[in-house]
Amino acid sequence: MKTLKEEFPLEIKIGFKKVFDHYQRVLDSDTSVSKVRAAEVMAIAKQYPILSEGLTSEQELKQYQPQIDILLDDMFAPVLGTNEIKTATIPMQELVFKATPRYTAILNAAGEGFKMELVNFNDDNSYIMACSIILNMYYGYNADFKRPFHYNIPDVNGRIRNYRVLYNADFITIDRTEAAKEITEADFLELLENFDDVEVWKEKFPPGGYISNGFIIANLYDATTDVSLSNFKASLLRNETNIKFNIDEFQNILQSIFNLPEIKIGFTSFNDEEGLFEQVPAKMNVNSYVLNGKETESCVNALCDKSYTALFQKKETYSISDVPHYYKLYPENKLYKKLYKQGIQSAIIAALYTGGKVLGLLEIVSPNRRDLNTVNASKLQDVLPFLIDSIHKTKKNEEDTIELLIQSECTSIHPSVHWKFRKEARRVLKSQNTKNILSFREVVFEDVYPLYGQIDIKGSSEARNEATKYDLVLQLKHVQKIIKKIFKLESLPIYEQIDFRIQTFLNELEEQFQVDSERYILNFLRSEIIPLYQHLSTKNADLKSLIAEYYKLVDNDKGFVYKHRKDYDESVMLINKKMAAILDKKQVEAQAMYPHYFERFKSDGVEHNLYIGESITKENSFNPIYLYNLRLWQLQVMCEMENEYYKLKENLSVPLDVASMILVFGSSLSLRFRMDEKRFDVDGTYNARYEVVKKRVDKANIKGTDERVTQAGKISIVYTQKEDEIEFLQYISFLQAKKQLDNAVEILELEDLQGVTGLKAIRVKVLYSKGKDSAKEYYTYEDLMDEISS
Repeated sequence: MKTLKEEFPLEIKIGFKKVFDHYQRVLDSDTSVSKVRAAEVMAIAKQYPILSEGLTSEQELKQYQPQIDILLDDMFAPVLGTNEIKTATIPMQELVFKATPRYTAILNAAGEGFKMELVNFNDDNSYIMACSIILNMYYGYNADFKRPFHYNIPDVNGRIRNYRVLYNADFITIDRTEAAKEITEADFLELLENFDDVEVWKEKFPPGGYISNGFIIANLYDATTDVSLSNFKASLLRNETNIKFNIDEFQNILQSIFNLPEIKIGFTSFNDEEGLFEQVPAKMNVNSYVLNGKETESCVNALCDKSYTALFQKKETYSISDVPHYYKLYPENKLYKKLYKQGIQSAIIAALYTGGKVLGLLEIVSPNRRDLNTVNASKLQDVLPFLIDSIHKTKKNEEDTIELLIQSECTSIHPSVHWKFRKEARRVLKSQNTKNILSFREVVFEDVYPLYGQIDIKGSSEARNEATKYDLVLQLKHVQKIIKKIFKLESLPIYEQIDFRIQTFLNELEEQFQVDSERYILNFLRSEIIPLYQHLSTKNADLKSLIAEYYKLVDNDKGFVYKHRKDYDESVMLINKKMAAILDKKQVEAQAMYPHYFERFKSDGVEHNLYIGESITKENSFNPIYLYNLRLWQLQVMCEMENEYYKLKENLSVPLDVASMILVFGSSLSLRFRMDEKRFDVDGTYNARYEVVKKRVDKANIKGTDERVTQAGKISIVYTQKEDEIEFLQYISFLQAKKQLDNAVEILELEDLQGVTGLKAIRVKVLYSKGKDSAKEYYTYEDLMDEISS
């Protein structure tokens, strides 16, 4: 029979031999039930042998239609015909030669010219599907192509209804012709890896290579409601603000879809900005088989070339049906090796992308070979849109959370004063409904009390300069080593002159590190040494090795040796991070005591500003007791930060010291939010004096000496009024009783600062606790230093 498709691997015959075989068994049985019906059918078989051999044309179909109707009466019972949607057809064709009345009515309602076509199913799919039938029925291979098939058919009102179709191929036999090629195990493996390449399938299964004799029963049911509900749920998901993706539920769904109970799901998040694969949050409880335990990895390093091309360039699925087989063939393939070591035998990896951007990878893995392949990977077409939608929302929520965190960390609008900004914004928005549109005014808080404190890294500039000097010396000595080697191989005077210049730089660094030393030396290296290396690395293997060793020493991003400076920078970063974390944690407790404005800054240490007063709280509840409480809290926190720092110190690459200071300002002031600078600042000329003291006081000396007021191991409390001195001496006495401060207290006068006179300071040693298991429970700074050096 001429098929309705131009190329097809099957020659189609419509035969009824299997029907006759069934009724012959009925006729031969001992029971008399249905024997009359069986005798009637077998009489047709005897009279029309062509119905067993198979009809080969549509003309023959029409000729024997009455006999065919009798043969299929039991399958198309008239009593069910108005309810069942059923047809008799041929493999992967739209030729129908028997149908129930309901099917005919649905087709008629669709209108003249309507053509039945499976949704998302083209001629190439039909060809591959027919080949899969041959693999299953003739060769016995498990080529699982099963996926839902749907028709979209308009009803009498023109509305599209969705019908799902189920095929029964029990009445078909497959035989090969002389044109058929033998399908080997290797051919089957190749087909599993090339599901989407129809040319590969046509090469293995040339057109007309096999004969299909029989027919297919197709049962349809109206799935419009299910599809509509699914669309509705998807719509609801698109509008959700909180997405909690249940990975176990999704894994169960895929296990059902693939009919493979042992498969597991993995997911790898993709950071598009940095080109990195990342583990998803631990709370999602999902593995990343691509990362295999790593927190992050470059997408290029994590994947092999072929999988990278498929997932990132083509944005499609990548299937490995037999991991051990391919790992044995390509033992250096990093993806195959990674999966093999995890006991994975087959896998499908799908790129999840939306808007042209990859969100991450869905990983489906199995402990069995050939469970997963390019054939059943096609099932993901119906699942991925839902997953992508959920992941997209999760990513968006994550980005929103990041933005909130950035605002929390970086903005000057602290939650304690946010109410006033909202009030001002409402005023402006309300005015937009009138002719008199108002602008956003500067927000001012009157009559608030400031508190300032800092834990500053002592000698940070000197430590930084020392680290820079050590790095420059290390880099210059390595360059000098290479130049001397070059001079031995090629005795040019210019190399001797370069060696002289390098030695001059080294001598200058040894004598004194100048401000411009780093710039001059790096300029010399970039403009003269690097171009020379590029030339010399091609001349001699020994030189090439030395130069390669030099480049290993140099930081790729910075272009210079970054060893000692890195130790310094990391030490400062750890100090700042630890101190800021303590301050932030304690701030939560302090806010619960009484609301106030808080901000902190990191530089070479951590500074903090506090402002407390009635205008910040918005309620008539302020009392000076809350100011005194906050001052005591501040002193206690500084003691705790000192203690935590000296526990941290022994683990630092550069053992720096810190000094703590509190500035007491006895009067209230006004705090104004500068709209142009997006930050708070004190308001008025008198109040500006407070800012001057803040910036300079830690560098102030004790009057008549060269000794700084701030010292390691001590807290300095700077003030101007006698009342503040009395107040803080009470707090110190309280903390001495709690073994947080030493008994010795200094009262000091400070040198005058520009525009500021009459400054005084209380200075007291901190007691450091090392726990009750130590021989001595409380230590001064000197005790700690003696213990560290001993």
